[in-house]
Amino acid sequence: MARAKGIQTHKYFKLGKAAAKPDNRNLMFAAILKAPVKVPLEYDFDLKHPGIPTPMFGNDVNGDCVIAGRAHQTLRFEDIEQGSVISIADSDVLKEYFKETGGADNGLVVLDSLKLWRSKGWKAGGRQYTIKAFAQLNRANHSEIKGGIFTDVGIGIGLSLPISAQTQVQSGKAWDVVSGPTAKPGSWGGHYVHIPGYTKRGPVCVTWGRKQQMTWAFFDKYCDEAYAIVDAVDTAKVKKAIDVKKLNTFLSGLK
Repeated sequence: MARAKGIQTHKYFKLGKAAAKPDNRNLMFAAILKAPVKVPLEYDFDLKHPGIPTPMFGNDVNGDCVIAGRAHQTLRFEDIEQGSVISIADSDVLKEYFKETGGADNGLVVLDSLKLWRSKGWKAGGRQYTIKAFAQLNRANHSEIKGGIFTDVGIGIGLSLPISAQTQVQSGKAWDVVSGPTAKPGSWGGHYVHIPGYTKRGPVCVTWGRKQQMTWAFFDKYCDEAYAIVDAVDTAKVKKAIDVKKLNTFLSGLK
């Protein structure tokens, strides 16, 4: 695979998401919902589950954002299932990253990596972790995006970042849409993040060792792929929202 754009452009904030890979065979999140999810105006998983860290996971040196995002989501999945914060080391993340790239710091295709997470899993803290499924979200439907976050299914998104996002993140500002040549989608490069919450302004992601607010306008302009990721299906929120029978029927048809 050709190297993802912008991996080493910035001294501190590395990227690593290759171009989005559309696939009309993807399971759609709306297809497995029992009904539209009723969501609050704002939600933050981490306020409900205090003590979850936001490590860098090596993304200040390598373009491992896809696996770093996976690690952030695994921390939250296992906090629900095990009732405590598990230990995930940078070495766990980097080992899986270079395993999937074949050894080069070239970044990853999100869809391909999600398929590997589901089919083979990855090892963190000495244990193997897989997911049950992933489903494509309708990026134009903010209620669906918030529903994926609020049900604690968890979502991961790909961003085609503009150069203007560099200045905003460096100064601790929210990612927002600006005018001018630095606002061109992808002018910086591709980045993958996990989103554990949202405010009235927009989604809040975990990236580069911190929480990063973005506006809905920014999300609409720069998000080029979004997935709901399903781990356990026996939690109260998931059982209420997702039709597990439909999900299992789809999975049984996969080769």
